[in-house]
Amino acid sequence: MHPTVNIAVRAARAAGDVILRYHNQVDILTIENKSINDFVSEVDKTAEKAIINEIKKAFPKHSILAEESGKTLGDDDFLWIIDPLDGTTNYLHGFPQYAVSIALLEKGVTTHAVIYDPFKEELFTASKGEGAYLNNERIRVTISKGLEDTLIGTGFPFKNPQHLDCYLDTFKAILPHVSDIRRAGAAALDLAYVAAGRLDGHWEIGLNSWDMAAGALLVKEAGGFIGDFSGRDKYMETGNVVAGNADAYKEILKKIHPHLTSDLQR
Repeated sequence: MHPTVNIAVRAARAAGDVILRYHNQVDILTIENKSINDFVSEVDKTAEKAIINEIKKAFPKHSILAEESGKTLGDDDFLWIIDPLDGTTNYLHGFPQYAVSIALLEKGVTTHAVIYDPFKEELFTASKGEGAYLNNERIRVTISKGLEDTLIGTGFPFKNPQHLDCYLDTFKAILPHVSDIRRAGAAALDLAYVAAGRLDGHWEIGLNSWDMAAGALLVKEAGGFIGDFSGRDKYMETGNVVAGNADAYKEILKKIHPHLTSDLQR
């Protein structure tokens, strides 16, 4: 494992310790509503501090972009993108699908990624050009012919209700062609599951960079494809993402495109 990934793993495990410490005590947590359907708890904030402390010990001059605390200025050639608890709503309801997501960008290119599910003790890691791994075992995306017999992941645009009708149209366009669709509520894990071959593909509207940065590298290093709704590599900017094995990726793009509004086609 690359030394930088080792640091990220240490940080992710520190955050995971915080998350598990309180997972049976959510009724006593202080919870705030950042915006409609967007919650943050003291666990998110404490876990984020644990990650930042580990990174700063090893790389004190690096910049950090974290979901809860925003951007910490430093050398912008090295930018860590952090989601301390992807799937907060799941966590607060005792639904065991959540993870820590950490990625390092070097001069705008994602070079290292860690996604850690502390409840299931699953550690997904990747470094650019070195493959993707789950608990140190190499992972690959699935192989499929089109969408037949595939299992596809998605996420509802609950933070962007203006896109709900469009999203439902894309859902209806895909569902008849696949085995089934899953909405588990943690985008970082959804992308990790594409990389690990548990999902054949995934599409979602309105994600943030910290939801995608680590998972995107995992998908690519596992032999998959990831892009925005136009098939470009602007998903970190648009927040709209399609990922999957080669055929699933192409077919999802083809199925959803006729149903996209003009602003989602950009």
